[in-house]
Amino acid sequence: MNNHDFIKFMYDSGVLTFGDFTLKSGRKAPYFVNTGNYRTGEQIAKLGEFYAKCIIDSGLKPDVLYGPAYKGIPLCVAAAIGLSKYGINVDYCFNRKEAKDHGEGGLIVGHQLKDGDKVLIIEDVITAGTAIRETLPIINAQANVDLLGVVISIDRMEKGKAGDKSAVQEVKSDFGLNVYNIASVVDIINAIKEGVLPIDNTYLEKMLEYRKLYGVE
Repeated sequence: MNNHDFIKFMYDSGVLTFGDFTLKSGRKAPYFVNTGNYRTGEQIAKLGEFYAKCIIDSGLKPDVLYGPAYKGIPLCVAAAIGLSKYGINVDYCFNRKEAKDHGEGGLIVGHQLKDGDKVLIIEDVITAGTAIRETLPIINAQANVDLLGVVISIDRMEKGKAGDKSAVQEVKSDFGLNVYNIASVVDIINAIKEGVLPIDNTYLEKMLEYRKLYGVE
């Protein structure tokens, strides 16, 4: 598996799409990544393999995978299953949007975090870093864990909330967290150039122009 395999997989799954999209930031983007469009068992199993390979190739050795609700939930489960195929057995957990006050109660489902756990956050993309800013207080309220970083599908490599840093770079500078990606927007552009994606080349020009406006190395 390589970056082009992943990009083609996202495109074939309807997760990577091209068109005219208005992002939450107000920017007009020629592409969009929506991991909510994974919908079959085969897709989520394959996705887990890509996440697992990224984790292993990055040299990360987590005890626990954490998926922020809601999109992070299937992603962390898929990644845990993917790692198991490599003989690596890790726990996983995720948060509820609201704490449960009956039954077992609590905010966390799955592994109950404890001091010293090596935790890896599994996300889809980081656009403004909002999800990470919301996630860290939840994790830190549970236990004194060792946060290894964040793994995402795509690094958009574009300016974040302020200045010329990307959202990923802001997460690093603000929280000291490394962010690992399966692929980046540069990989998407190269996939278009090399004919990996069956789309009109006009989108290549749009992607390059968007990158010129908002891109960060």
